[in-house]
Amino acid sequence: MNHFPADRTLRIGTRSSPMALAQSDQVAALLRKHEPEISIEIVPVTTEADLWQGDLAQLGGKGLYVKQIDTMLQRGEIDMAVHCLKDVPGDVPMPEGLIFAAYLPRDDVRDVLLFPEGSSMQTLDDLPPGATVATSAVRRKAQINRVRPDLSVVRVRGAVGTRIDKLDGKKQIDAKLDAMILATSGLERLGLSHRGRQVFSVDEILPAVGAGVLGLECRRDDGTVAGLPTGVNDEKTMSEATAERVMLHGLRGHCNSPIAGHCITEPDGQLSLRGMVFSRDGSKFVHAHIWGERTNDPATLGARVSAELLRQGAREIIVGVPH
Repeated sequence: MNHFPADRTLRIGTRSSPMALAQSDQVAALLRKHEPEISIEIVPVTTEADLWQGDLAQLGGKGLYVKQIDTMLQRGEIDMAVHCLKDVPGDVPMPEGLIFAAYLPRDDVRDVLLFPEGSSMQTLDDLPPGATVATSAVRRKAQINRVRPDLSVVRVRGAVGTRIDKLDGKKQIDAKLDAMILATSGLERLGLSHRGRQVFSVDEILPAVGAGVLGLECRRDDGTVAGLPTGVNDEKTMSEATAERVMLHGLRGHCNSPIAGHCITEPDGQLSLRGMVFSRDGSKFVHAHIWGERTNDPATLGARVSAELLRQGAREIIVGVPH
């Protein structure tokens, strides 16, 4: 690991939500562990996407969460960005001059079902027909609709704490919510794990590409910063994330595409990648599951899975979902 200059402060850019700030504090603590004397400044950024209450697709997609911070990084206003990899667009190349220098060990990728405070319900099966389930992801909506087409799945966005307040009726919204689906890792980071009731297996709800992965992004030509996070990089996570991202890129999926992908490293070290593409209501989907085999190269595996999904008609499904 490079020795960081004593006269320089590492400025880490991040979204200003409680979750993003908790993630950046985690990164800062890890970097300090490897470089005890380092001076770090967290630079919170309220992005256009954070302020927007409507459908993100109308604004240009989930990539807006990272675009503003990436621009600051390119301009030299910050030295490093911490991104949830699932928010980083997969249908466009990395911004000019920027690289991911490290990926932190992956958190729990599973989704979890929550109910309002005081509710005795525990699982999806407990919900009556016509009940309203809130989620921010078309991927989740499609997969819930597959097993429970009788439920009304509605979009609710905002910080996790704000969403839970809406579920509990503490914040006024248009409809009463009977349940909500969130990421297990997000609840854990905010100390809210006790609110989760039913944790869905990856077979029940396949995660988003890059779920549970934090990426540390920096400028390619800033060798001091680019070398800094190598000590915190998790090779296993990097391989798995690479396979998923190559698959997503091959599908040319935009932020509004119900695409799921999950790569794991089997006990024998072999990579295994599952990919799915859904129509918005979950009525149509394609699925592929391929192992890394002899070369076990993550990029090759990602390309093979995307090719198989495209062969099954994934592109037609994606095109059918409004951008």
